[in-house]
Amino acid sequence: MNVVTRPSPEETRARIIETADALFRRLGFAKTTVADIAGELGMSPANVYRFFPSKHAIVEAICTRCLGEIDENAWAVARARGAVGPRLERLFEGIIRYHKENFISEKRLHDIVLVAIEENWGAILEHKKTILKAVELILRDGIESGEIEPVDPRETAEILMRGMIGYCHPVLVAQAIADGEEPERDGARQLRFLLKGIVRQG
Repeated sequence: MNVVTRPSPEETRARIIETADALFRRLGFAKTTVADIAGELGMSPANVYRFFPSKHAIVEAICTRCLGEIDENAWAVARARGAVGPRLERLFEGIIRYHKENFISEKRLHDIVLVAIEENWGAILEHKKTILKAVELILRDGIESGEIEPVDPRETAEILMRGMIGYCHPVLVAQAIADGEEPERDGARQLRFLLKGIVRQG
């Protein structure tokens, strides 16, 4: 006798997110409805609403997952050993590359990120905090090793983030590419310029 195992709530949530993500990429955010997502899963819209109160809640979950991939890479770089400059270059290069591969080449996914930014969702705010903490950790390592001046690591991380905003914001990265620029190359140049003020010479 076959026993039918019901999926756990976590598994159902994951299926809803994955299905919605695929539909948003195929149909676009605006054209996809909760009924479309439910139909693709073979369930009722009411069942989807049991796990997500709105379509925007589903989108925020997708956004959180996407930004989580960037955050994981940032922490991996921040916790690695090595000089401050190359580590920060790898961190920002990872952000730029992710934007190019996911938010820019996938126009419909890019639209989701725009909605998240415009509505100032918690996912975006948490992502900014995570990247700031990763940059701060690298700076602390540099201060401890004597590679950089004994600056305030949190304040300096905030300054670096403001100076690199053009390479962390998917809309600005998309615009740079449309203008024929090379964000990875230009971002590395900008970062090296910013670091000149704090890296000890000789």
